[in-house]
Amino acid sequence: MASSPAPKTHIAHTLLSRAHSPDSATQQFTERIKQKPLFLRATSPSASDNRSRRRLHRLRKKEYFLRHQKPQPLSAREKRKSGLYDLPKEECKYAIFKGLHDLWVGYMQEILDVKAGAHGHVSPASHGSKLVSADYHGAEVEVVRSGCAGRVGTKGIVVRDTKFTFVIVTEKDEMKTIPKEHTIFRFTVPVPAPSEGAQDQQTQSDAKAPKPLVFELHGNQFENRPVDRANKKFKWRNIDYI
Repeated sequence: MASSPAPKTHIAHTLLSRAHSPDSATQQFTERIKQKPLFLRATSPSASDNRSRRRLHRLRKKEYFLRHQKPQPLSAREKRKSGLYDLPKEECKYAIFKGLHDLWVGYMQEILDVKAGAHGHVSPASHGSKLVSADYHGAEVEVVRSGCAGRVGTKGIVVRDTKFTFVIVTEKDEMKTIPKEHTIFRFTVPVPAPSEGAQDQQTQSDAKAPKPLVFELHGNQFENRPVDRANKKFKWRNIDYI
């Protein structure tokens, strides 16, 4: 009986055995050639499939761009349309904003360094820049002089401070918009009451209680937004409309 022929050696194994040792050649042939997966290309897509693939790629690229894009701020028209600055009528009550006024009083006492029972000298040179850059949301203002005589005497708590107007809530729960131009506002910062021990000493010495601080605000020189006033330097200006 004829013997079976010897198995034929693969040409790649023969070439590897010339450059490497037998063990290394066998290992590389097994890993890189014999066990290497063979990827078959799928059937070529049709023209409609190519259009769908390109459209999907454009949509994904646009979605990625919009997701990583910085959102644009709303315009003034969009803010008015969305009602961002609208105040509900049922919430425009003087009693509701009275608590905001109490917080504002403490805020101003801290700015002006007003201590219990007494206060230091407050002058335009030393505290003018602080008053100009302060926030007046919650201040109780009164119109003492205006180009329109009908606005004189109007008093209320500021609920909105815009560039050219003060929106206030009066004690009758009425919302009123007061323009700053040619208008002088007056507001008061009370001095904190002294403690019990200091109050007894003050009563024994018959000393007079410190009067509250009264300021007048000229609207013509105050036509700035609160966010812009915070970094604006105080400058003296002539008052030619009084």
